[in-house]
Amino acid sequence: MAKGGKVTKGKKITFNMAKNCIKITFDGRKRLDLSKMGITTFPMCILRLNDVDELDLSRNMIRKIPESIAKFQNLRWLDLHSNYIDKLPESIGQMTTLLYLNVSNNRLTTNGLPVELNQLRNIRTMNLGLNHLDSVPTTLGALKELHEVGLHDNLLNTIPTSISKLPKLKKLNTKRNPFPEAEESDTFIDSIKRLDNLYLVEEKDLCVACLRKCQLARERLTTIKGMAVMTPRKAIFSNLVSPNSIAKESQED
Repeated sequence: MAKGGKVTKGKKITFNMAKNCIKITFDGRKRLDLSKMGITTFPMCILRLNDVDELDLSRNMIRKIPESIAKFQNLRWLDLHSNYIDKLPESIGQMTTLLYLNVSNNRLTTNGLPVELNQLRNIRTMNLGLNHLDSVPTTLGALKELHEVGLHDNLLNTIPTSISKLPKLKKLNTKRNPFPEAEESDTFIDSIKRLDNLYLVEEKDLCVACLRKCQLARERLTTIKGMAVMTPRKAIFSNLVSPNSIAKESQED
């Protein structure tokens, strides 16, 4: 928004401009890259380029995504992060070829997430971080192919079990949400055990209850190590080539 309450006039994208922004990725995919171009309104002309595999409209000032975006029936990769979007179109559920969806750093609320998201059966990565979500639709638990989910920097106080127990989930980022200090700390234990990656955090990022649990676990580990050091061990004579014969010759020594 410009000074005086006037709406900022964005850059107008023509069909030829958009066509010249198509790039071929290293794996041979066609990517339409319109990121960082000062766009304020979804450029409808790009619907004529609906055969692309990837669409990048990130880091603009777009406020609304039209229902007609579903015309991109071959799209595998959609990046809309860092805009002013507060609602996703219901038609997004028709984009069943999507593998990657990034709508982080927008103005999305829970009401702005359509139920139709649960139709993205092939989606592998979904980033909803840095928005205004106060809850997560349990219907997202139907997305059995999800490997990575970003829910960081929202207003969440709980995560549905259907999300944390997704069968192929490898990374669930829920950092910087107002979770209750004690009750919720055990909610994700099962999912943490199943994850392939281990994520380390600094003490300042832990809540009081979690920090205390870590300190107690470390104290128990230190005690166990101390007991191991105190346990007597048999001497090892590394220089004895044939210990039995030598011992017979010098038993007193």
